[in-house]
Amino acid sequence: MFKDAQGPINQFDWAKFVINGQTHSPEHGVGKDIFLSPEGLSAWHEREGHKLKPGMLKRALKLKPEILIIGTGVEGALEIGKKAREAVQTAGALLVAMRTPEACREYNRLFRLGKKVVLLAHGTC
Repeated sequence: MFKDAQGPINQFDWAKFVINGQTHSPEHGVGKDIFLSPEGLSAWHEREGHKLKPGMLKRALKLKPEILIIGTGVEGALEIGKKAREAVQTAGALLVAMRTPEACREYNRLFRLGKKVVLLAHGTC
């Protein structure tokens, strides 16, 4: 689905991210839903269901990113709720929502440009 040898996201396939050479999936690493920021990588444990709510964004918005990228899944199943959009706007960040393969590509591009970017990505549907 997505490959980029330069990284930091090297590869994405269904439920599997390779970041800086390390695999993250349900069986390895932080899991299939990721939270990637200038501070590092962790599980996006706040994600529940397929409608994005403000509570799922609190940890990311505390980092005060310029840009918050939401990977909505391979098929785009994660819906961005109105209150979630408002929370991002209130925090002063630009919200970019796209299917996860494209979100990985955009994260890498912005990261290389030196932007303060956070990626929250759903790794399946």
